[in-house]
Amino acid sequence: PAGVRLRKFLRPHKLDYYYFVYVDEGTATYQADLKDVTLTDGQLIFGVPNEVFANPTKTDHCLHYKLGFDASTLALLPGRYPFLMNPLQSNRIVFNSASQQRVKAVFSILFQLIHGTGKETDPAIILAHLNSLLTELNSAYFEGASDDIITDRRLHQYAAFKLIVESQLTEIHDVSTIAGKLSTTPGQLYSIVKEFSGVSPKEWITKRVILEAQKKLQYSPVSVKELAYELGFNDPNYFSRLFKKTTGKSVRQFMTDVQDLSRK
Repeated sequence: PAGVRLRKFLRPHKLDYYYFVYVDEGTATYQADLKDVTLTDGQLIFGVPNEVFANPTKTDHCLHYKLGFDASTLALLPGRYPFLMNPLQSNRIVFNSASQQRVKAVFSILFQLIHGTGKETDPAIILAHLNSLLTELNSAYFEGASDDIITDRRLHQYAAFKLIVESQLTEIHDVSTIAGKLSTTPGQLYSIVKEFSGVSPKEWITKRVILEAQKKLQYSPVSVKELAYELGFNDPNYFSRLFKKTTGKSVRQFMTDVQDLSRK
């Protein structure tokens, strides 16, 4: 029933997709990982998979845009968006006046493209605007980095772990090596990453690398061997098994689905 679904939506729940709310006018308080985050005019909150999120029970006199998409949609986009790793541990993004106007405009366009009547919109147009939006959010997120001070050492190490993985994505898959770079032990790193992400460091790295593989397959029909070597794997067969285990599809099936989508 709709009422049951609504109550579940308003309660804290673990996200399995990327979620964004932009408040145009008004004030609303959300929860991200059980912490209250209050938004006012022209501010945005985002949530990522494995985060515990809750929508406000009341949004009186609040005008806002909401947008959500899963990892497979992210894989269709051409860019990298480090803010989605939330290294500053801040789910709220504040914009300057110019970027605020652009972000609002893109949300408005996306809303029209997705919900408009008439001829179905070419998915490529939607993805182009989504890429533009995420690029704006990424820039605004890090613009205020100097004002965001991470005081918890474990939070700092978690953020550093994510940044190392992102910056050396095709080079380092070994947890022990990353732990060494962070001057900690593999066991301590496991505890930190598990605490903040809900998965082990190895699982976190695997998901991120396979997501990168999906992105590359969208834009260039490379062989499994080429893709495996490009992403830092020495054994293409192992990479193939890992890809299927993570995505539920073989590389060939994934490429077939991409080709079928492009024909529509």
